[in-house]
Amino acid sequence: MVRKSNISKEPSQRQLSVGEKVRHALTEILQRGEIRDPLLENAVVSVNQVKMSPDLKLGTAFVTVLGQNDVAPFVDALNRNQRFLRGRMAPALRQMKYMPEIRFRADDSFDNYARIDALLRSPEVVRDLDRDDEDNEGDAS
Repeated sequence: MVRKSNISKEPSQRQLSVGEKVRHALTEILQRGEIRDPLLENAVVSVNQVKMSPDLKLGTAFVTVLGQNDVAPFVDALNRNQRFLRGRMAPALRQMKYMPEIRFRADDSFDNYARIDALLRSPEVVRDLDRDDEDNEGDAS
């Protein structure tokens, strides 16, 4: 039997499920404050999403740190402690054949949302939307 390749590059249901389990495990560890890193001890780190590779051996965790504009030092600290975190995640992910390696990246999706929101509120877009509303009112008469 020949397997179809995932042409659309959408994550499988298994990837999404494992990614969510890894996210929960990481969140619990970070909430309990188990990492003994001076930078991370007083930081509130939020794991927004974990994307898993197709073979489930590698996960990329997208994180934000509340109240911090520069997340890079926190991401570096998490990457330094990834072996510790991997070991602490093992009990929560014991049903997996391989314990995934985790890489940490800054989550910039909120920046993208803010940029899009600013574009939608710009005077040019508001003016065009008002013009469309006027055109639609004229068609309804």
